Amino acid sequence: MLSSIEVILGIVALYCSSIVTSYTLDWVLLGQDPSLPAWLFDWLKSLGPIGRNYWLCGAFFLLFTVLNGLFTLVRRIHIAKGSERMAKNMRDMLYRKLNAVPYDYHKHVSTGDLVQRCTSDVDTVRKFVTNQLIEIVRIAVMFVVAAVLMFLIRWEMALISMAVMPILTVSSFLYFRYVQKYFTEVDEAEGALSTAVQENLTGVRVVRAFGQQRAEYDKFTALNRDFCKKNVKLVHLLGFYWGSSDAVGYVQIALSLVFGILFYVNTRGSANPFTLGDIYLFLSLTSRLTWPVRQLGRVLADMGKATVSLDRLNEIMNADDETEPGAARTDCDLNGDIAFSHVTFGYDTKNDVLDDISFTAKSGQTIGILGSTGSGKSSLVQLLQRLYPATGGEITINGTPINDINHALLRKNIAIVLQEPFLYSRSIRENIMLTAPEASEAEMIEAAREAAVHDVIEKFADGYDTVVGERGVTLSGGQQQRVAIARALMQKAPIMIFDDSMSAVDTETDAKIREALRRHHGNGILFIISHRITTLCEADQILVLDHGRLVQNGTHEKLLKEEGLYRRIAEIQDFPTEGGEQA
Repeated sequence: MLSSIEVILGIVALYCSSIVTSYTLDWVLLGQDPSLPAWLFDWLKSLGPIGRNYWLCGAFFLLFTVLNGLFTLVRRIHIAKGSERMAKNMRDMLYRKLNAVPYDYHKHVSTGDLVQRCTSDVDTVRKFVTNQLIEIVRIAVMFVVAAVLMFLIRWEMALISMAVMPILTVSSFLYFRYVQKYFTEVDEAEGALSTAVQENLTGVRVVRAFGQQRAEYDKFTALNRDFCKKNVKLVHLLGFYWGSSDAVGYVQIALSLVFGILFYVNTRGSANPFTLGDIYLFLSLTSRLTWPVRQLGRVLADMGKATVSLDRLNEIMNADDETEPGAARTDCDLNGDIAFSHVTFGYDTKNDVLDDISFTAKSGQTIGILGSTGSGKSSLVQLLQRLYPATGGEITINGTPINDINHALLRKNIAIVLQEPFLYSRSIRENIMLTAPEASEAEMIEAAREAAVHDVIEKFADGYDTVVGERGVTLSGGQQQRVAIARALMQKAPIMIFDDSMSAVDTETDAKIREALRRHHGNGILFIISHRITTLCEADQILVLDHGRLVQNGTHEKLLKEEGLYRRIAEIQDFPTEGGEQA
């Protein structure tokens, strides 16, 4: 509202400066009656010599010019503050939304594209609000004020001075409709380019390990070439529009000048002459009218870009949030048995990843999970965290169905360590204490000792203050896993899941960590997914999955006596089988 008022005041001041110049030419310098309202001209004549003082006219011209600049400055400040607040609120909303969508959403979208939407697209909207939104009000006000002034002076000349306005207006709207699809193509090409850069930098180890630098460079070059080609095409369209609209604008000014001179010559000595001041005023009003209407094309073009960006942002905002039970319980005691009862799950409606899984994990037990790749091991524990909803059956913790438990409460009581843990580009201390920022130094060191990583950290020059690279790239795979284990231990959750998270450590360190976990966890429940029989052999219960079905369930000794997948894997790994023999 304030910005609109400042626009109107600025335009009034701008046109007043033109009127002062016209009055100075006609009355002060040439002694001709100026094109002013009768009451205003009579009042100026009553001032006598003061009303014809060109120094005073210059002072008024300067005053109106300064006022126009002052109103423009204040308007810009208000718009800039408002647009920055809007951009901040948009980024906050997007970040909250991306944290509220289901886990599955992130598996089907590109990280680079999301980053591009939350930065570049938000900035495009901000720039439109800053530079162009108020321009629509300015164009409308300038057009109305200029048109009224011109018609009050001489309606014939006003029609001539506005002859090309319909052409400029129509061409602006046609240009907007035509160019919008090119803005969409450029935006999508930029998103693909951002994704390629993000993937390359994230997977730099793989790229170097397999010598794929050239292939990745060629891939990036192709995407960059496509982005450049689409941008150049867009620039050509922009150049054509601005060049042609410039030509039309100059033609309009030339028409006003030519016909203004003709009116001046033909009306000399008449009762209603067209003066030199009128010529100047019409030229001034025409130029100040032509360029805003021409600017309408830029406004519409930027509106097209902002519309595309808003559509891309709305795709995020319109995504469904992770569903929370209507009466989600926040007072559950999750220290108790975990029961899977005829649980079925599939990522789509055609193929089940898990089929009729039933077992009970008693409080204080360690549950080992073994199976071939794609057998559903990780999907099983993801159901426990309710990252995905089971499509059949029921999962309960201490007798409470997990579908009735509040998301935050459930996940706060389940700590998980993945095979490829994610470490932030911060110090080791910050990474370990991420789940318990209020914990003491002694608690952090104890967790690091239990994860068998304390001695390793102490050997670093900066110890726990050592900053790891992005995703922990400066640490070895085993060190990353152990830091992630220490971070999970700091959570002190009654349920802990290790999803093949000791695959990169040696068997001796593996044994030390498992021993520390048994001492640490007490009555909690441990889930350990592994392909190593040595890692699983001491578990209280071992689940063997094959093609999504629970084919074996029991202790290490029991499963070794049975013919099946577990015994075959033990034999392959030269693990002692029944009778103490080795394969």
